Amino acid sequence: MIRNEQEYREASDRIEAERNRLDAHRKSLSESGLGDTELTRAMEPLVSFHEQLREEVAHYENLKRGVFPDLQNLRGLGVLLVSLRIARGITQRELAAKLDVHESQVSRDERNEYHGVTLDRANRILDALDVRLQTTVVEAPLGRETTDA
Repeated sequence: MIRNEQEYREASDRIEAERNRLDAHRKSLSESGLGDTELTRAMEPLVSFHEQLREEVAHYENLKRGVFPDLQNLRGLGVLLVSLRIARGITQRELAAKLDVHESQVSRDERNEYHGVTLDRANRILDALDVRLQTTVVEAPLGRETTDA
């Protein structure tokens, strides 16, 4: 997950470099005589990495526009907290000051996507970001498992 403008710029620059690398590698493999099936199979890991990088950049751009993924049964709460900080344009240092903790704590928490965060702590973060989280309760379809093991 891209967490700040520097990582965003680096990822954006890397997309172009990876695209050029993909094209050169595809050309090299094609010239070596690989057929279409073998070429596709050989390129698959590189293409997959390139697509993942593009998705991360697109996700960060959506966050900056205030577009967030849905939260299901509090799964993804940690990612949402990081996303809200990004969307609000607040640095980790600024959030740390508002929470009265060291910046390294916020960095560590975000790197771990706030794994195991308490509801009290999540509320403190939401308050520091000046965000109110609203929920909608939706009944799960009959016969469908609603919790992960």
